[in-house]
Amino acid sequence: MTMPLLLAFVVALGVAAASTPLAMWLARAVGAVDRPNERKVNRRPDIPLLGGLAVALGLFVGLSVAVEAMELPRSRGHVEAYLVGGMLILALGVVDDRFSLSALPKLAVQLLAAAVAIGFGFHIDHLTDPVSRTVWMFPAWLVWIVTTLWVVGVTNAMNLIDGLDGLCTGVAAIIAATLTYIAWQSGLAEAVVVGVVLVGALLGFLYWNFPPAKIFLGDTGALFIGYCLSLLALEGYQKVTVLTFLVPLLALAVPIMDTLLSILRRVVRHANPFSADRQHIHHRLLEWEGTDRKAVLSIYFLTACFCIIAVSFTRLEGWATLVFLCAVAVLTLRLLRNLGFFDTGDREGGKVPSGLEARPGQAPGESR
Repeated sequence: MTMPLLLAFVVALGVAAASTPLAMWLARAVGAVDRPNERKVNRRPDIPLLGGLAVALGLFVGLSVAVEAMELPRSRGHVEAYLVGGMLILALGVVDDRFSLSALPKLAVQLLAAAVAIGFGFHIDHLTDPVSRTVWMFPAWLVWIVTTLWVVGVTNAMNLIDGLDGLCTGVAAIIAATLTYIAWQSGLAEAVVVGVVLVGALLGFLYWNFPPAKIFLGDTGALFIGYCLSLLALEGYQKVTVLTFLVPLLALAVPIMDTLLSILRRVVRHANPFSADRQHIHHRLLEWEGTDRKAVLSIYFLTACFCIIAVSFTRLEGWATLVFLCAVAVLTLRLLRNLGFFDTGDREGGKVPSGLEARPGQAPGESR
């Protein structure tokens, strides 16, 4: 299994890297390029979007090679959720990158893609108490609601974190590698194949996307990657013995935390929860570090830390799970406090948390 898996990884990486210049050409040809404004970090005009097409092509070709080279009888049906739902998300992203769709049609397509995933067997149907081992099964209607919220939530979380060159791509590669390892621990061959190929496709595109980026993922890529990660997280959650769904939540902690904090602060200010602002985690770290590359590497490190914690939780049982979970929660709250997320001042109005003031000649970070 090792050699065919390695072959699929190399093919995905190579296809993604080689097809990225074609995606750049196509984006410029159809006018899907980034247009800087006052809320964006990027100040370089006409950087092509549609980078997600290269990632998707690498994933799809890599999966095709894996299915043909390996004896995985369930793979052909298993990967259909990624293919069918992924194509829906890709089409949505391409149109959005070119014409800037409103929230409602984007949500409608995401709900449809989530329904596709559920139809192919991806679902959250229970929770497990780590102490008593009690299993709470969900009724069918709740399975649909919880799973849909998960898929749509993670899909959009990765889109929201896509604010700096190479940020979403690198973070996604770290998360995908972690979820792949967890799937390997659980003996889920199909999930391992998807995960390895996805990591390869992401690394192939990262060559072009790392700061200073020559192409951006765009909504095409960020939404597609989020969708794939949401399904990959669902692959092995039933095999994990601690709090059932805690491990994938920890692996995806950075984008999920950023999304929840974004919604919370906008609701508190009576603003549209889907409106843009300049207070995401990457903005704070950009102000702290001073350059895109340093900020991106800092978030890579933060993501890797949460992923290591996620892997460690697969080995914990009983009360130790709750004790360590409380410790992680306290440390996370401390981190958020240090980044100024609990400041009462309004940074949009000009007040910046202590220690995060912009350096001389440095503009505050803004969302791409």
